[in-house]
Amino acid sequence: MSDQLHRPSEIQRGRIAYRRRQTIRSVLLAALSTAVVGVLLAVAVTGAPGWDRVRQSFFSPEVARRYLPDILEGLWLNVRLLVVCAVLALALGLLIATLRTLRGPVFFPVRAMATGYTYTFRGLPLIIVIYLMAFGIPGLRLQGTPGVLVLGGAALVVTYGAYLAEVFRAGIESVHPSQLAAARSLGLTYRQTMRHVVLPQAIRRVAPPLLNDTVALQKDVGLVSLAGPIDAVRAAQIGVAQDANYTPYIVAGVLFVLLALPLIGVTDWVTLRAARRQSAGA
Repeated sequence: MSDQLHRPSEIQRGRIAYRRRQTIRSVLLAALSTAVVGVLLAVAVTGAPGWDRVRQSFFSPEVARRYLPDILEGLWLNVRLLVVCAVLALALGLLIATLRTLRGPVFFPVRAMATGYTYTFRGLPLIIVIYLMAFGIPGLRLQGTPGVLVLGGAALVVTYGAYLAEVFRAGIESVHPSQLAAARSLGLTYRQTMRHVVLPQAIRRVAPPLLNDTVALQKDVGLVSLAGPIDAVRAAQIGVAQDANYTPYIVAGVLFVLLALPLIGVTDWVTLRAARRQSAGA
């Protein structure tokens, strides 16, 4: 009896089959249109008068194989730098966002300094920050000055910390004030309220933009080569200088794209999940 109740009717089975056919048709049409566009682009590019010269200068298999090991070794430096800078930038951004949301006139100097920090480093180009920290700080000749790799990483941290601080602040301020009041009425301190009530909701709500900024950081770690460390970009630059061929840049670019694909996929999945949760809640 229960099987008959849960068994779909003939009309329902027809609707399911129709939707399945429509899905397959849409996928086939998308694949066909993509293939047609790809073929047209390939024909247009390879049929250009200067294609042979461009292929030799940018897509040489021999040059790619020659410099791939050096570029991979430099990419390992980029990966390590990305992990460290991402963690530190997230921590710094959360700290600055928390300072900017402090209430009361006694905290005005703290809020002013945090606001000035975010305004300054969100406006400064990252390249200028790297130059200032990697070349300006060693010029002071202070004892214990770290190397250019650490200073370049610090430039990435303070710059992206400013962007992430605004993302965190938006998440914190999206929590309704009544929840803070309810937590305080239950006897929780301000620190306990932020830790157990506000921050868990805020971080969950701003997870997609946080991941987007992490993807952007993954690209910008290549700018640390401006300070001198031999990362993937610097290794490619050395190869270009030695062979007068731009293929190493293409190799480095492809490796950066492959490195970003998993994180981009996670970002899209989190964004889609958040949108579905919001639609279900609405």
